[in-house]
Amino acid sequence: MQEAKSRRTQAERRAETRNALLRAARALIVEKGYAETGTPEIVKAADVTRGALYHHFADKADLMRALVHHEAAAIAAEIDAETDTGQSPLDAFMSGASAYFSAMSVPGRAKIMLLEGPAVLGVAEMAEIDKETGGATLLEGLQHSAKHGHLKGIELEPLADLLSSAFDRAALAIAAGEDRTAYETATRKLLAGILAD
Repeated sequence: MQEAKSRRTQAERRAETRNALLRAARALIVEKGYAETGTPEIVKAADVTRGALYHHFADKADLMRALVHHEAAAIAAEIDAETDTGQSPLDAFMSGASAYFSAMSVPGRAKIMLLEGPAVLGVAEMAEIDKETGGATLLEGLQHSAKHGHLKGIELEPLADLLSSAFDRAALAIAAGEDRTAYETATRKLLAGILAD
């Protein structure tokens, strides 16, 4: 009976293999960069076969795509957990911005999402991934502000793109060791100005 309980299903084994590949790829890409990381290194670090890699991913770029999706989902979840639509628009935005800066401070995440990901997948695909995850959160915040009478006469999608770029630049600086408090103060000023009508 105990033996039956410890048996893993095929789906569990597949998920374990996929996660091992993602963890190994993440560690190597953060350490060496995408271009300098080979698939033989990834499969060795994941302790799986090359066939297992290609069972789960079409190629190294597909593995990177999955890694970016995984990181983007984690970022969006952290932002969602920290934001409250019951707050004032400015406070909700600052909660979201602070959560984004925290999420992007996870070691290696800024490199994956803002440097390696765009270099491998291209700007258009990264923008699409962003809109599916964190970009959607930002746009929702702008829509929340608009419902409260702010942002009159401003198209929300271009504004979301501009703010996303500013937040990304701040995240890179913070990840590189710059003063997070200074960036949060500047972000509050920027957002207060945008929301003032």
